[in-house]
Amino acid sequence: MHIPATLDQARNTLAVMLGIAATESMPVDVDHATIAAATRYIFHLEPQFGLAGLTPLSPARQAELMEDPELARQAVSFAAIMAFVGGTLDQAKLSATVRLADQLGVRDDFVNDLARLALGDMKDATDHMLRANLESITGQAFTSAQTGPWLQPYDKAPDPALATRFHALSRLPEDTFGHAFAMFYQDNSYAYPGEPTALNFEFAVPHDSTHVLAGYDTSPRGELLTSTLTATMHRSHAMSGHILPVLLSWHLGIPLNKVAGSATGAFDPEEFFYAWARGEDTTRDLFGPNWNFWSAAIQPIEAVREAVGLLD
Repeated sequence: MHIPATLDQARNTLAVMLGIAATESMPVDVDHATIAAATRYIFHLEPQFGLAGLTPLSPARQAELMEDPELARQAVSFAAIMAFVGGTLDQAKLSATVRLADQLGVRDDFVNDLARLALGDMKDATDHMLRANLESITGQAFTSAQTGPWLQPYDKAPDPALATRFHALSRLPEDTFGHAFAMFYQDNSYAYPGEPTALNFEFAVPHDSTHVLAGYDTSPRGELLTSTLTATMHRSHAMSGHILPVLLSWHLGIPLNKVAGSATGAFDPEEFFYAWARGEDTTRDLFGPNWNFWSAAIQPIEAVREAVGLLD
């Protein structure tokens, strides 16, 4: 869901982003590119309305942001992103973002994660992000000890019938979504849900459906973009459960746990905010209760993309 903003409200948010970039030094190219991408894809403004003439946020303009809680939350979210685009954990920028959240009255759980990171409490922050990710999918609270068993339930309780149903997808016509899903699994040598080494159906199927329908591969770049689109499509724990974990994992090279992958440099401002906007424009939530994978599997993939709002 796109959050409507006037020109002044948009520029207030862009000023917030610039303020974080300039916390202790002059903004650099990646900062400018990130603000320009938000200008284009989120606020649909011409470049001249972006960086040109931006000034620090005055108390009066800050008060304008506070009048709309959704805009305030978005401004703090974009401020948080600015704290990471440089590819390092910048304590000054993280702390500045937390202060901004306090000033704007944003109390979302991702702000606590930023505070933990600013204080060096990496384990507490990443443990919460992992729990938030699963809570966003299931709607249920998790302890850290429960995350592993939930993600891989079939190692102790395989489901051969479920796995067989997935294997049958490869025999569907080549233009169907189900066939494309099966080819995605074969190309990546993934185990199907139901097989002992597979991930839980509730996570794997909507996540990998997003990969297939959005056209994102499984490279660090593709994983970052898939989770970004998911964050704004699903909108539950968007920052703590989706955006922050992939920025840490695939841009800063910080794995979320001992078995998770990581890489550096996967953040591209244009691609990131385009994926953010794509998620906002979706008409179906692949992680929601009304998405029926098996019904979609037999449909032409282009028809499914159109129904979901990913036909681009």
